[in-house]
Amino acid sequence: MTGLPRRTSPAQTLARPLRRTLTRTLAATALLAAATGCGARPADPETLPAADSASSPTQDPSVSASPTPAPAETVEPEAEGPAASVPAERTTVGVYFVGDAPSGPRLFREFRSVSAQDPLTEAAALLTSGDVLDPDYRTLFPRGSFGSVRASDGMLVVELADGAWVHRPRGMTREHAELAVQQLLHTLQAVIQARAPMTVLLDGVPSTLLGVPTAGGVTNPDPLEVLALVNVTSPEQGSRLSGSLRATGVASSPEANVPWEIRRGQEVVMTGFATAEGWMDKLYPWQTEEIDVSGLAKGSYTFVASTDDPSDGEGRNEGGGPTTDSKDFTLR
Repeated sequence: MTGLPRRTSPAQTLARPLRRTLTRTLAATALLAAATGCGARPADPETLPAADSASSPTQDPSVSASPTPAPAETVEPEAEGPAASVPAERTTVGVYFVGDAPSGPRLFREFRSVSAQDPLTEAAALLTSGDVLDPDYRTLFPRGSFGSVRASDGMLVVELADGAWVHRPRGMTREHAELAVQQLLHTLQAVIQARAPMTVLLDGVPSTLLGVPTAGGVTNPDPLEVLALVNVTSPEQGSRLSGSLRATGVASSPEANVPWEIRRGQEVVMTGFATAEGWMDKLYPWQTEEIDVSGLAKGSYTFVASTDDPSDGEGRNEGGGPTTDSKDFTLR
């Protein structure tokens, strides 16, 4: 993996348009938390402008606690699950963990409930602790925690608790260190809903994080170099369903085709496909039609979505096989 930590100049990172954008975004998030209890999915941070862009992030006006899927370039709310009844003092954020893909470890997103009072700190704590819902995911961070996490003057500012994470620990590759830094960057950007660059400080002075320089401000690489090419948003891991379900997620799959299966153990009991709203340059939303599961016996199942078979030589999966993501659920 190359080119993960890209740098911006101090002039870019302190640009007035980004400060205004970040201030408006944080204010809007606070108002949404107070007004709705934050049971909705936030907009997909992958569609926000770059950190040095003067344009404002687009917050999808249809994001709400309703089960209606959102339009293109947003993250759709859940049809069912714990996010539908998040109390007012809580908010739902995307936290990025690491899972395996044919091309190596990549970032997968889970939506989690955190305190609305300090969502940045709580989201970072979930990430560093490896507190995942999906057992297929993990964190690349060693055991420990940050001193503080905040958004300030158009930057995400992370204070190290001590020097333990300044250098790459023994046994961690440079590629894994760079992906861990992107894990943190993507998670914090998902919380504030802005493409802000991130710097890491130790005792108030810019520092490396796991050996990765951050003084100039770490920004986002090509999303297809760090993100899994398919990610299931719903059904959520461990959800309890009945009657029917509508699966949703994001993907970059050849010809925008997203095949899916429902499995009971090793047996495939249903199959189908969804069509994403685009492909090739980034991840796009997809959703299935309503899937009637009323004919299936009660019990435990797994929903599996994948990128299309790359054997035709198209797409970034060529030669490596499809990327998959799965979620276990129970029919009641």
